[in-house]
Amino acid sequence: MESTSEQQQTHPWVEEYLEYLVSVRGLAENSLSSYSADIYGFVDYVRDKAGTLHQVDENTVLYYLVFLQQRGMASRSVARQLSSLRSFFDYLTQDNRIQANPSRLLEGPKVSRILPEVLSTEEMKRLLEQPDPKTRLGMRDRTILELMYATGLRVSEACTLRPLDFDDQTGILKISGKGSKERLVPVHRTAQDWLETYLERTRPALNPVEDAVFLNRSGTALSRQGLWKMVKRYAQKACIRRTISPHAIRHSFATHLLEGGADLRSVQLLLGHADISATEIYTHVQESRLKEIHRKCHPRS
Repeated sequence: MESTSEQQQTHPWVEEYLEYLVSVRGLAENSLSSYSADIYGFVDYVRDKAGTLHQVDENTVLYYLVFLQQRGMASRSVARQLSSLRSFFDYLTQDNRIQANPSRLLEGPKVSRILPEVLSTEEMKRLLEQPDPKTRLGMRDRTILELMYATGLRVSEACTLRPLDFDDQTGILKISGKGSKERLVPVHRTAQDWLETYLERTRPALNPVEDAVFLNRSGTALSRQGLWKMVKRYAQKACIRRTISPHAIRHSFATHLLEGGADLRSVQLLLGHADISATEIYTHVQESRLKEIHRKCHPRS
């Protein structure tokens, strides 16, 4: 039986759904936190109106979305809230807690598609050349950049790599992605050489304390913040005027593969995208860049 006590900070239906996301769908901690915040925000709104989840209908959800917009929430965030609620109510429907999904027919606000920041091949080359491989940390940094560009690693994936994740006989890297989903990605010869040299000579000299490939000065795993600062520093040294993040290397990996003739399905597998629609954004990047080249270079533009 559902409680409507205003003192209650959690809700049994939400807790069961969050447990389902972890145990069945294997969601990562960051994604789980987002779902929790989105759904509990709605639950609090319903409680403030002296209602219960049993009583929620389409108008309740609609008024909540309007309420979020009136508070200044961006359209993209409101659309994400609606997506979270749809998934939650789908679960409740399948579990026979409610008869129908009250959010199913609602349309979210129009969201403009933000194209990811992508480096040109020349910019990527300059970035890779910034670390000094004659130093231990410079060698580490060059290896990270080469491997991220060779495989499309996310920041979290790079920071949690272990030495045994790389098979030097086959040149295959095992990557633990979002939701603990694993994928196997080939590493080209250049990046292999950097990684093998780093693992054989540099990493032992950093006095490893943890079983991570990339270590900091203390021998523990390089943090996400440390990787972000490192990329930002080398981007400035490479005279890249835009503000870029490590994720720009992943975007560049995907875009440059497509520009080189790779098919979308292969790029999806290499990136570890569950839905190919997430990969299709890179075709829009290509179109945007082609239009810019045409505008700059065609004599009649």
